[in-house]
Formats: sequence, C-alpha cells, structure tokens
Amino acid sequence: MELIRQAAAMAAWSGERLKEGRRLALVPTMGCLHPGHAALMARAAQLAELVVVSVFVNPMQFGPQEDFDRYPRALEQDCALASTGGAAALFAPEAGELYPPGFKTKVVVGGVSEGLCGASRPGHFEGVATVVVKLFNLVRPTVAVFGEKDFQQLTVIRALTRDLNFGIEIVGHPIVREADGLAMSSRNRYLSPPERRSALCLSRALREARQMVAAGLKDCQDILTRLEAQLVADPLVVIDYLAVVSGHDLAPQSRVGRDSVLLLAVRVGQTRLIDNGYLIRED
Repeated sequence: MELIRQAAAMAAWSGERLKEGRRLALVPTMGCLHPGHAALMARAAQLAELVVVSVFVNPMQFGPQEDFDRYPRALEQDCALASTGGAAALFAPEAGELYPPGFKTKVVVGGVSEGLCGASRPGHFEGVATVVVKLFNLVRPTVAVFGEKDFQQLTVIRALTRDLNFGIEIVGHPIVREADGLAMSSRNRYLSPPERRSALCLSRALREARQMVAAGLKDCQDILTRLEAQLVADPLVVIDYLAVVSGHDLAPQSRVGRDSVLLLAVRVGQTRLIDNGYLIRED
C-alpha cells in the first residue's frame, strides 16, 4: 500500500492507474479507522480493482465549538488497518494541501442538507460536500462507498453526485455495530463507562420503534413522543433531534411506510452520537 500525502501526487497516482485501465473505488474517512471502516473497504474491494482510502479530519465541516482539535488521529494505525484491508493507497493530506492559501470555494447542496444535522451543525454539509468534490476530482473513482450511519450525509453526497454529473456510483454500507448494538464510531472512545451504557439508548430506541410499528402503530408523531419520553429519562442523554423521514429525500413523514427511516441524534455527556434505521425491515 502506498501512503500519499500531497494532492498532486494523489492525482498523479490515480491518473497512472486509470491509464492502465484500472477501476478505482474510494472510501472517504476521517481516520481513526475501526472495523466499520474495514467493512467499507471490503465492500469497495468487491466493486473495483483498486481501493483508495482517504484519511482527512476536515476542518471545514467542524463548527467553532465542535471537537476538531480533539478528534482522534492515529495515522500509523490507520495505515496498518488500511493495508490489512487491502487498500492500494491511503491518501492522508494536511489541511493546507486541500485548502491552500486563498481558498474560497464552497459546495452547497440545497434541500437535503437543511434541517436535522444541517440545523444542528451550520455549515457542516458545505464542508462535507466541498471536500468530497475535491476527493472525487483527485481520485477519480468509479465508485465510492460511504457508511449509512451518516444517513443525511449519504443523501447529500448522492444529490451532489447526481446534480454535478460526476457519474460515480455511490454505495451505502449498512451500519456496523458493536456486539451490544452501539453503532461503531470514532467518537465512541470519548465515552466514559457510564456514558457508554447510556449511549445504548440509540439502538434501543430504534429497536423499540420497530416493535411499535410491527405491533401496528403507524402514527409517526406518536412513535416519536414515546421515544422522547424514554430518552429523556436518562439524565446523561440530551436529545438533539428525533425524526421519521423518507429514505429517499429526507422529507418528514406522518405515517410509517416502507420508505420510513428513524433518524436520531443525541448528546451523551459531551459526545454527540447519531443512529438510524428503516422502521419496516425487509429481512
């Protein structure tokens, strides 16, 4: 596996592979890789000959009061996991490589970037969209694999890929969970033992919402009201938002249908966590 630190070198590497007729897959990450990321790499390897993993803690998608400075960074471990996972290259630029002096451009995706995390984290999705466009241009993949845990982000990326005619296949990978149900996240390491136990409220709420639907409850507001009462009962949990939306375009829903997705965002202590899932499971 090659470790690439410069944007020009990444573009050159991809150009050579494309001249050879190779099909490239991109797995964008912010590093501190874990088994969830390994699953994304494995899926990418099924879809293309060569996998490129990017590791970049993107300052543009963090707000002034967020955790950019303390976000976990572990490049040596990331290289080892990416290599073991079969990546052909790991692209880990410094911020100045992607945002050189004088950089002023932002990519704004309307509609699906508004509300939910877009409301809680102003400017977040502009940062996500901008860096993803830059990665697409440098790597020039045929396919890119993203985790479904960041459901709104995945919807935003699909929209920009379509609207800007990238012609890249965007593949969502199902959430990878710990044995107790907590969605894998680099931020989980922030949690103290009591907070870690409280964080299970997310997967528990999803499970209970599905049970409500299976029992015949289809009114979305009724489901959300019941879930809210359960979540606020834990003094370590503060709700950011609960919503039932269309899995296609994130439009709020009043009645549960086959396209209905429950989206949850909470703070457990100082750590913001998200989770989601379709309310009617096909399996």
